[in-house]
Amino acid sequence: MLAQEAFTAAADPKQFPEQLKYLQVWQAKRIMWNTFNFGNTNTTAPDQFKVNVGVYNPILGKGYGEMAAESRSNHKTQGFGSARQRGDAFEYFKTILGDAPKDDLMDGVNTSWSRVKGDEIGKEVEAIQKNFDSNHPDKSVAELVKVYVQVEKIDNAYWKDQKLKELADLIATCAGLWFEGYAKEPVYALNDSILITSQTISRFGSNIKLDAIIPEPYIEGMDSDSHHIKNGLQLISFKLLPEPLPLPANQILSINRKEKAYLLTQPYWLETLHGIGSYNIPEQRDVGFPENPNSYRLTFDFIFEGQKVSFERELVYKYTDPAKGEIYQPVAVAPPVTANIKNAVYIFNSQQPQIIPIQLKSFKDGTSGTLRLKAPMGWKITPESVAFANKSKNDEWTENFTLSPAVNQSQTGVLEANVTLGNDPTVYNRGLLSIRYNHIPNITIFPPAQAKLLQLDMKIAGGKIGYINGAGDLMPDALRQVGYDVHELSEKEIQNGDLSGYDAIVVGVRAYNVDPRLAIEQPRLLEYVKNGGNLVVQYNNSQGLVTKHIGPYPFNVVNERVTDENAKITILDQNNPVLNYPNKIGQADFDGWIQERGLYFTKDADPQYQRVLQMADPSEAPKDGALITTQYGKGRFIYTSLAFFRQLPAGVPGAYRLFINMLSKPKANP
Repeated sequence: MLAQEAFTAAADPKQFPEQLKYLQVWQAKRIMWNTFNFGNTNTTAPDQFKVNVGVYNPILGKGYGEMAAESRSNHKTQGFGSARQRGDAFEYFKTILGDAPKDDLMDGVNTSWSRVKGDEIGKEVEAIQKNFDSNHPDKSVAELVKVYVQVEKIDNAYWKDQKLKELADLIATCAGLWFEGYAKEPVYALNDSILITSQTISRFGSNIKLDAIIPEPYIEGMDSDSHHIKNGLQLISFKLLPEPLPLPANQILSINRKEKAYLLTQPYWLETLHGIGSYNIPEQRDVGFPENPNSYRLTFDFIFEGQKVSFERELVYKYTDPAKGEIYQPVAVAPPVTANIKNAVYIFNSQQPQIIPIQLKSFKDGTSGTLRLKAPMGWKITPESVAFANKSKNDEWTENFTLSPAVNQSQTGVLEANVTLGNDPTVYNRGLLSIRYNHIPNITIFPPAQAKLLQLDMKIAGGKIGYINGAGDLMPDALRQVGYDVHELSEKEIQNGDLSGYDAIVVGVRAYNVDPRLAIEQPRLLEYVKNGGNLVVQYNNSQGLVTKHIGPYPFNVVNERVTDENAKITILDQNNPVLNYPNKIGQADFDGWIQERGLYFTKDADPQYQRVLQMADPSEAPKDGALITTQYGKGRFIYTSLAFFRQLPAGVPGAYRLFINMLSKPKANP
């Protein structure tokens, strides 16, 4: 739906005219729909336009079906691993807008150099391809440089920019030219000095000169003039070379300079607070960049055959790992001190104060300053401030405050941590979030140093909860926030321990997908219910369940969901205890939910189960499988597909009240 709107809007100068300061309108040739798609919707016909996606690529030595399977198998979090497919495989398409193709997806689209009045360029490119020597790619450099000069004269700004970048990379590769810029440390404090080492090598010994290395954006006054030899490498600290420097054959040239860390490496779409579903991006030209366009980088200017060719390289942090070898990671620029409030949400169900730990980290030597908390009017913070002094780079420490809620109020608010340094009036109110995985570059962001405060009116029955962890589960901490004593159960405790002491046992999200031992533990959990326990099982994916016998009576988990977080809720069983004890649940408790109502609902549940709620996405049939409950022996079993795993960590009040009811089995059902 959005693609069809964009197809029309992109060619209409009356839509988004503010963008036309930087862009031009354009009309796509066609938009097509793959008629065999997600969800196994198959509307293909023999006479439809189709594309064979199973062809073999002789250069890569693989078919596209093999590459597709390898790609899917790397989608680890969704369990998409699949076998490699070989041989013909056809995809069928329907033209939704624009001209229908006859023989090829690109029918009627000019992909030759004549599109930009570059017929002569096309002929020269063909000649270079024909004469290419794979053993001596450097022989093609001179002709590629000639093409580069011709492309610079093209009128079309878009294609000129694209082709100059491609040609520059091709020239460098054929010439055996390698270059990079790296820093000695992974993180620097704002306004610190970064020592940048740039290295260059010309491995074919071609006639290449280094003209300049320019940090982008350039900061005046950060470099010093020096020239010396260290460990056999020529080291130069400079701003711009006084004259082009010939590169010796197959020898590393190492150049040092200093650069000021002048802005945070915060992603541009996270620089300001934003609402649900959209970001605040002040600079229109930033939109669409996957990374910051103004990140720390270097421009390398080389001269090939008398022609200057420019390249950009991101500044990186480079180090050697004993097991993995040379590792490249992004360079981060952080506030001098970051402050992380320990929990994202603090819930007050009484006037009892809570301890608020603030985790701080220094990114600069000799850091001294003051930490203060800012809370809504009426809340009391003790102490008013905490001073710290002479912290070294990478020091981490915790400061504790006591927070008392406002008297006789029920409200939602924001708690913020503010750091000031010495006499500097600048307030630093950012936390630190580091994301580390082996298969992607490190990600460091600085979220607002804030936490959500909730002062709720809710009752709690029972206090001791046993928890069986699921996948990426944040629920135990959320339950501790409201006063539950949560113990995370081991297999030994489930199989051999006394479970009767738990007021409820909760099974985490997707636990029956990721914990194969649950198939063995399940009889003990159902025995716990039969003897008077209260078992609450959260959603599981319908694929890959370790057992189909999750409940005491049969039901199916299916791929049905309600993704509209504001979808209307119909209460089917008003008298059910989960809606009445200890909190009375009404429509207001379903306000303010985030991201979705629920996923992987139940279906075909045994008549012994009571269906409590009904809901639907717009224009879809109502679904009643989000929350089912049954009495079993002396106890109660509940299965819920509602997205509590999203709502509780986000501090949604009504979700807390409903989940507490699910944990609170009445002594006798009404």
